[in-house]
Amino acid sequence: MYPVNRLTPQQLSAKPSRKLINDALKSEETLSATFIGQHRARTALDFGLGIDASGYNLYVMGEPATGRFTLVHEYIAKHLSNNVTPDDWCYINNFDDERVPIAIRLSAGEAKKLAREIEYLIDEVIDTFPAAYDNPGYQRKKAAIKRQFDQKYNNVIDELELFAQQHQVALYEENNTISFSPIIDGKPISDEDFSGMDDEQRQHFYSLIEQLENRLNEQLIELPKWKRESSEQLRQLKRQEAESGIKPLLKSLEHKYASELGIVKFLHQLKPDLIDTVIDLLGEDKKEDKQDELTKSDKKQILEQQYSPNILVNHDVDDGAPIVYEANPTYQNLFGRIEYSSQQGSVYTNYRMIRPGALHRANGGYLLLDMDKVIQQSYVWETLKLALKRGEMKMELPQQDVGMVNSMTLEPQAIPIKVKVVLMGSRDLYYSLQDYDDEFDELFRVLVDFDHEIPLDKPTLFDFVGKVRNQVKQIGLKTISSKAMYRLVEYGLRQAEHQHRLSARFADIIELLNEARYFCLQSKQLELDVQHLEAALAAKTLRSGRISQSLLDDIKEGQILIATQGDAVGKVNGLTVLEIGDSVFGTPARITSTVYAGSNGVIDIEREVDLGKSIHSKGVMLLSGYLGFKYAQLFPLTLSANIALEQSYGHIDGDSASLGELIALLSALTDIPVNQGMAVTGSINQYGEVQSIGGVNEKIEGFFKLCEHRGLTGKQGVIIPRSNQVNLMLDTNVIQAVKKQQFHIYAVDTVDQALEIMMGREAGQLSSRGRYPKGSINYLAISRLLNIANIVNGADDE
Repeated sequence: MYPVNRLTPQQLSAKPSRKLINDALKSEETLSATFIGQHRARTALDFGLGIDASGYNLYVMGEPATGRFTLVHEYIAKHLSNNVTPDDWCYINNFDDERVPIAIRLSAGEAKKLAREIEYLIDEVIDTFPAAYDNPGYQRKKAAIKRQFDQKYNNVIDELELFAQQHQVALYEENNTISFSPIIDGKPISDEDFSGMDDEQRQHFYSLIEQLENRLNEQLIELPKWKRESSEQLRQLKRQEAESGIKPLLKSLEHKYASELGIVKFLHQLKPDLIDTVIDLLGEDKKEDKQDELTKSDKKQILEQQYSPNILVNHDVDDGAPIVYEANPTYQNLFGRIEYSSQQGSVYTNYRMIRPGALHRANGGYLLLDMDKVIQQSYVWETLKLALKRGEMKMELPQQDVGMVNSMTLEPQAIPIKVKVVLMGSRDLYYSLQDYDDEFDELFRVLVDFDHEIPLDKPTLFDFVGKVRNQVKQIGLKTISSKAMYRLVEYGLRQAEHQHRLSARFADIIELLNEARYFCLQSKQLELDVQHLEAALAAKTLRSGRISQSLLDDIKEGQILIATQGDAVGKVNGLTVLEIGDSVFGTPARITSTVYAGSNGVIDIEREVDLGKSIHSKGVMLLSGYLGFKYAQLFPLTLSANIALEQSYGHIDGDSASLGELIALLSALTDIPVNQGMAVTGSINQYGEVQSIGGVNEKIEGFFKLCEHRGLTGKQGVIIPRSNQVNLMLDTNVIQAVKKQQFHIYAVDTVDQALEIMMGREAGQLSSRGRYPKGSINYLAISRLLNIANIVNGADDE
């Protein structure tokens, strides 16, 4: 028979149902599992995703690695991906103001079709021009305009030439330059002959030539006007020819998109600009300038930069609602950006250089963001709230791009958005946002709260097994054995430190499966078995166990004083947990206490030297409350006592040592020795009730390893709070030692129960006369306290 406070081996670990695990391994329905438990979160997610109203965005609250992202993403994809596919969006050139590109909404899949249609139009234009200017009709009209100009010019020259001949002067025209020369004896004379004339003759011809030049200037004063008229007629002719070639191409597009008013308007605006571009880029004059002639690909690129739509977002018809997760929510990644290029030292951009952000891609669907990352980015949170409140997204220049303000930039038209935003963040951040951001509750009305732990009932167990089976297939293994699955369930319970609850951190299970896969493949098997899991756990312990092994070695070598046999006054083995990186382990620590006559009270040495943090100091201060309540009802509590955790050189926090500190204090007070083969952990209150603590499994296993190394005597063990019994998921070695009664684990509810186990004598119950039995622990304690009070305060003579 086990004593009342000693736990049986069956109480040291959970026993999941092997039958249920086997049934789950055979069931195909488990493979469709999305959530593992999380009923509250699932219900909230159903509501938040189902309600179609402004402000009902979601905040998924839970710690990282609990499967928040995976579960939410899978749930949305499974239940809501068949929602209506949202529209496509693209930007087109605004020919009235190129700084304000126009946003066009198109049905799903139509944006790519429009881009292909415009590309085809550009190809047709390039093929049509400048070849269209070679047709005979155009050439005849062009020649007629040129003849009309030449005729006016020739009439003036003919008339002037006739007048000059009548006055013995010849007219010459060479290289568009007109000159005059005197005629003597029917022949024009040379400059040499002209210089040989007398002054009177020369003066006569000078006057005559001057008169002819003045008359020429008067006759040709309208020449620039004739040239302008001729050039204008040629331009109009070119424009008419370009329009006649472009009109049928645009007509077919207008007919095709007659129901899309935005595109029809765009085509109407495009027409005059395209005509101008054809004249400038593809006019007939370009054929003559072979040196500077552009290639066909160059022409196409220029036209595409002006007319091709910039597809911002496009979907296939059967895509369903988009689910977008932005892992790095910078301003540009979330809200898009405007790119720039440098041309001859100047920064340049246009509507084709607008790039979408995650909010564009998620429009009409779901946007998943890590809130912890969002608030680290400048301007992102405020801009996101503004977009959700407006129901539209305006691409604006963020302040961090202030260096671009003197360069040409764009102000694209705002795009209406309808998106369900799902923020994933911690609990602390959620409550901070509620406290400090008035708009948060207005925009994120739905809280999806993921639990740390999941009750181990049948549905949860089936979901867990199904997720594990899916993961095993994903990592390339065929199956997992029932024993391995049972061990994984145990591992999940151990991670939660609870016999009836699984840890929600499924990422830890995935990590263990991946590591076990290595050992499975090493043994050339495709079925994951329990030995592979044990090998993975042992390997991880070895990799991360250097510090714990060093501490154990120091204890073995006597560098750290920890006794595991015998009795000692004022010395108790306490239990601590150290967490360094991903390594968590327990190690014993000696608690010592001294008591002497005085009135200093209970002094916490750790607090005095600033090594004890607030919770630890609170635990020690409670000792005075317990002593006063338990023993000093009829006389003043007067004593001086010191308490310390020996060989502790770092900060200490937590109140789990308060039970051990009280036992050490009472041992020093009563001079009753304490069994050094026992270790104790637990928190107390002022009424002597023992309260639960954390890390109970690691604490027990840490002390067990030391005892096992030194040799189990059958008198060693650990005392824990009764309320921590449900948290026990101990290692097999410990359970086997308990079975053989080589090691013992006691669960206590009160300080008196712990004292009796540690000191091996009766604690003593208060009688109806208000006294404790002689020789009991409490009797000796109250007697010593009364003696100290008399010494310090002076005994009553009476």
